Amino acid sequence: MSAAAIRFDRVTKRRGGRTVVEAVSLEIAAGAFVALVGASGAGKSTLLKMVNRLVEPDEGRIEALGADVAGEDAPALRRRIGYVFQNVGLFPHMSVAENIAISAKLGGGPVDVPALLDRVGLPADYAGRMPRALSGGEQQRVGVARALGGGARLMLMDEPFGALDPVTRDHISRAYGALHERLGLTTLLVTHDMAEALLLATRVLVMAEGRIVADATPAEMLAGRAGPEAAALVAVPRAQAERLGALEREG
Repeated sequence: MSAAAIRFDRVTKRRGGRTVVEAVSLEIAAGAFVALVGASGAGKSTLLKMVNRLVEPDEGRIEALGADVAGEDAPALRRRIGYVFQNVGLFPHMSVAENIAISAKLGGGPVDVPALLDRVGLPADYAGRMPRALSGGEQQRVGVARALGGGARLMLMDEPFGALDPVTRDHISRAYGALHERLGLTTLLVTHDMAEALLLATRVLVMAEGRIVADATPAEMLAGRAGPEAAALVAVPRAQAERLGALEREG
């Protein structure tokens, strides 16, 4: 594998007469945890989905794990790249074990369901349960296990924790961060939560109007060294923390 797990070379996408992603060029190193943030409509999810060809670019080239994604069969590409999204998308008529094993079975490979459940912090006896019997947080854990089921080392995550309550979201996001480190994954996370991006990622990319307008570490973001767009996003959780502190002092 090349040093870059993902490489974008002047990638552009247009939709309905509007440029959604404009000439994006960047590399994401193997083993990195990168958060992609920005306002709604900035192009974040579109950029992410072009990596596994859920969206096809109009111009440019994308490499994933050392290979041009355009030269690979799309279903095969998706089997080797994990993908986790907000609504989980578990098949309701399949058990937890069947959901986890689906990607590996489509690719003809073996899958160790108990080991995958253990990786995401669920007991082995969850294998026989149906999705409707699980909480939202448990369903999302199964979604992560399914994404890992084909042996993926590259994970694309599109607002994966956005539908969860704050306590569950914090717990699962931290658990995923530990899993990323333990397995040596490469993760590209789209999130609207700037605090989540700063706490989880080692690198934060800010998108605005289809372009990458800031690229910095969390420390650089917090120090105000990543430009005005990044500063505006960082100001939101900072102001919230200050208001909470003021309320606490009043009490």
